[in-house]
Amino acid sequence: MALQQNIDRIRTTHVGSLPRPKNILDLLKRKIAGESVDPHVWDALVTTEVASIVQKQVDLGIDIVSDGEIPKPGFFSYVEDRLEGFEGRPDEKINWWPKETAMFPEYYQRYFNDAMLGGMVARFAPQVCVGPVRYKDRAPLDRDIANLKAAMKQSGATMAFMPAIGTSGIGRNGYYRTEEEYFHAVGQAMATEYRAIVDAGLLLQVDDPFLPDIFIDDALDMAAKRRRATIYIESINAGLKGIPEEKVRFHTCYSINEGPRVNEVQLGDFIEFVLMVNAGSYSFEAANPRHEHDYHVFERVKLPDGKVIAPGMLAHASNIVEHPELIAERLLRYTNLVGRNNVLAGADCGFSSQATYTTEVHPTVLWAKFQALRQGADIASRKLW
Repeated sequence: MALQQNIDRIRTTHVGSLPRPKNILDLLKRKIAGESVDPHVWDALVTTEVASIVQKQVDLGIDIVSDGEIPKPGFFSYVEDRLEGFEGRPDEKINWWPKETAMFPEYYQRYFNDAMLGGMVARFAPQVCVGPVRYKDRAPLDRDIANLKAAMKQSGATMAFMPAIGTSGIGRNGYYRTEEEYFHAVGQAMATEYRAIVDAGLLLQVDDPFLPDIFIDDALDMAAKRRRATIYIESINAGLKGIPEEKVRFHTCYSINEGPRVNEVQLGDFIEFVLMVNAGSYSFEAANPRHEHDYHVFERVKLPDGKVIAPGMLAHASNIVEHPELIAERLLRYTNLVGRNNVLAGADCGFSSQATYTTEVHPTVLWAKFQALRQGADIASRKLW
């Protein structure tokens, strides 16, 4: 039995990021603004809050927990402190999801101002590669690992994962001769982080929400889309070289949170590339109404032996708490196709991918969702075992 497979019930997990407490946000905001923050005060606060959030997950029946990405300013922006070779361009305009925003400009103007960007503790600053990419500072990573392992011991959690950004999410090339050379350099640099997480006895989750975007890029023909997707996957696998697949999770999603989302690619259009990642499990959106039907993909695509999927059972952009019976039905759709040992109950995406005061799902609702996830997994488990 592979490490991430179920044994006697459906296990529960999520994608990683959870709403940061206000005291963390306040100090993080000061740090990002360049104000003086006592590092001992910061470290002590992070240790306490990681222990608290891990305990909360355990209490609600989450089997494979995370640190909530408590100390990180964002799921990809955290690497500014860990990699060298990049330059931030805070004044550079980001063209978010051009097809979607062109179709619904009024909605997205309000969404960006109020929901997505309004409460963030730091501005999005596009990162441009301007020199050789190297991993420069392991100290923040080592602290994150130590805090999570201490929280596991205190709470009794038996399995935990730590997310790390995939090669496509760090920035754009302005230094290397080719995109392929650039992404492989990033993969080699991130290998330091990937290996450290696994060596610490944690599951590594590689986050790559940018893979699906390739397949809706009108500037690329199909051959170019496939080539770019291949570069993404090959560079991730280069960073994972030597790491056992069963100790790796791969997560991808569709980038947009709450919105019409009518321009998104479907899972079947890129599942072959997902399954090329040298990972033991694959996490993707399945609860939001644009993708709940995607389970049909596995009627024609065979999941490789020993591999696991963690389809989202919880929507990360809705304050409606999913009914446990619905969660059980969703799980059974997948187990009927790939087997009961090969399906984890997950979430569509992180619930606070950026450090922000205005998360789309209120924290009290999030905990109710986690409780429903456990209940739904138990209902499905009773029918399967």
